[in-house]
Amino acid sequence: MRVLIIEDDKILCESLVEYLKTKDIMADYPPDEREYFNYLNNYTYDVIILDLVLRYLKGEDILRQIRAKGISTPILILTSKENISDKETCFRYGADDYLTKPFNLRELVLRIKSLSNRSHIHSLIKIDNITVDIDAQVIYKDGAEVNFSKIAWNLFYLLLKHRGEIVYNDTIMGYVWGDKPSSDEIIRTYVKMLRKILPPNAISTYKGRGYKLNL
Repeated sequence: MRVLIIEDDKILCESLVEYLKTKDIMADYPPDEREYFNYLNNYTYDVIILDLVLRYLKGEDILRQIRAKGISTPILILTSKENISDKETCFRYGADDYLTKPFNLRELVLRIKSLSNRSHIHSLIKIDNITVDIDAQVIYKDGAEVNFSKIAWNLFYLLLKHRGEIVYNDTIMGYVWGDKPSSDEIIRTYVKMLRKILPPNAISTYKGRGYKLNL
């Protein structure tokens, strides 16, 4: 799981990153909240954690801008603002959850996982002679388990979550490889692996742009 934290308290951000890592949740945070959209362009996130009181921008404006761009990623508001009017505004703008500071870290993780599960696909998917077990991260073909790498699985899962949509190369690199070196050629290599497993024409190529899962 990967989350984006939009918060101007660097110490809090660094503490959250370290804590969430112990729960197998990767977290990014822009050092300047005005750069948040660069992160959304380059990575795919399961949940966005957003403060309302920031250095340069209002969290409410960021929330509204994210939804105006058609981004449906679940958004958890994490703020010191407790008034019901603030909550009403955020939910009206498209927030999915609201947690006030100070907060319990365990509760934060529970809320993140709950929001992430809302956007996840069904745990068992059947496509012709292919069965995909999402929870076990396993693909079966004609009843036999297919042996493939963690990287191949992450790529397939990303395409599956966004099936019917073009997933751009930059997004794939960020989600699958993170900060590790990658390239369009490496992506093509793993797409070729997936094509050997999946039905014909399951993955469409958009040259120089990305790939789309047609299942």
